[in-house]
Amino acid sequence: MYFYLGNDAVADSREIIGVFDLDNASWSVHTRRFLSGAEKKGKLTLAAEDIPKSFVLTADGTVILTQPNTAVLARRLQDMENKNV
Repeated sequence: MYFYLGNDAVADSREIIGVFDLDNASWSVHTRRFLSGAEKKGKLTLAAEDIPKSFVLTADGTVILTQPNTAVLARRLQDMENKNV
């Protein structure tokens, strides 16, 4: 099932590895290096019209910067799972 991330971006919910808070995760040099590497490889997508609050990592290594925070995205994913049960 496709999961709406904002700004016309979607991801297959079965391919989502994790949803991360950008403010907390970006403190780590490893995360910054990972995000920079994804950008250089062309695997970074901006799905936010304003400052992104979170990012989604998919199984193919794509990183999608999103406007909704992690709590909103987690709730949407949970709602999708509950509807499919």
